[in-house]
Amino acid sequence: MFIPLVAAKAGTQITNPEQAFLESRLRGNERLGLVHASRSLSLICGAAFVFAIAIPGAHSDASAEDATVTVFAAASLKNALDDVDQAFTRKSGVRVVASYAASSALIKQIENGAPADVFVSADLDWMDYGARHKLIKQDTSVDLLGNQLVLIAPKEAEIPLPYHPPQAENGRIGVIGPGFDLARLAGDGRIVTGDVRAVPIGKYAKAALEKLGLWASVAPKLAMTENVRAALTLVARGEAALGIVYATDAAAEPNAKVVGMFPADSHPPIVYPAALTAAAKPPAAQYLAFLRSAAARAVFQRYGFTYLARAEL
Repeated sequence: MFIPLVAAKAGTQITNPEQAFLESRLRGNERLGLVHASRSLSLICGAAFVFAIAIPGAHSDASAEDATVTVFAAASLKNALDDVDQAFTRKSGVRVVASYAASSALIKQIENGAPADVFVSADLDWMDYGARHKLIKQDTSVDLLGNQLVLIAPKEAEIPLPYHPPQAENGRIGVIGPGFDLARLAGDGRIVTGDVRAVPIGKYAKAALEKLGLWASVAPKLAMTENVRAALTLVARGEAALGIVYATDAAAEPNAKVVGMFPADSHPPIVYPAALTAAAKPPAAQYLAFLRSAAARAVFQRYGFTYLARAEL
C-alpha cells in the first residue's frame, strides 16, 4: 500500500514503520545530494584555480618569447656568431636562438612567414632582395663583416708541386691567377662550392672563376652544395678533391687546408650585412646594436672576419 510521505515536525515521533523507512531514504538522498553538490563545487573551484594558474603561465610564456631574439644568419657565421650571442645574453639577459643556412634559403623562409628578428646575409644581393620585398627594415641595415675567398683541399692531400699557386715572398699561400690549371689540380675528383645560382659562396666562386678565365674548364668538375659548410665538410672528409669556401670556414676546419687564395678583385666584395626584419621584436634592436660593439668586433676578428662596421660601444 502506498503511504503518502508527510514531513514530520521537529521532535515528532514517527511510529509507522513504512513511513519511517521512507523518511530515512529521503534523508539519505538529501545527504547524497549534498555530497554531490559539494563534489561539484569542489570541481568548479578546482577548475577555477587551474584557470587562474594557467593565465599567469601563459603570460610568462609570452614574456619569455618577447625576451628572445631569433636570428637567421649565413652558415659561415656559425662559430663566431655563437660566441657573440653568448656574450650578448650574458650582458642583456636576452636569449638568442640562431638558425644557420644559406642566405638565399633564409630570406625565402622569412618571406614565407618564418619568425625571425634579425637577418645576417653573406652577400648584399639577398639583403637587397629582403628590402625590395619589405622583409627587412632597410634603415637598420649595416655592412658588418668582410671575408676572403680561398681554395681548400683535404688536410692530408698531396698537391702536386707543378700545380701549386705561385707562392708569395713572405711564405703565405699564393694568389690564384689567370691560366692556373684548377681542373687538372682536381684530377679525377670534384671541386665543391655552394650553388652558383643562389648561394653567396657559389656566386662569389663563379664570378672569380669567370674573371680568371677558368670557368669553362672547372664547370664540368663542379659539385654544388646547399651552403658553404656543406662544401667544407665534403672536403674535410676527403669526399671532394678541392673546395672553394671562405677563409674563415677553412680556419674553422682542422681537416682541411688552404692551397690558394682568389684575388679580391676577381669577385664582388664579400660583405655580410645585418638588419632587423619587418616583424622584429623590440629586443632585436638591442641585439643589432651589440653586433656593432667593441666586444662583438673582438670576437669576429678572432675568427678571421674583417670588421667593416664602426664599433660604437
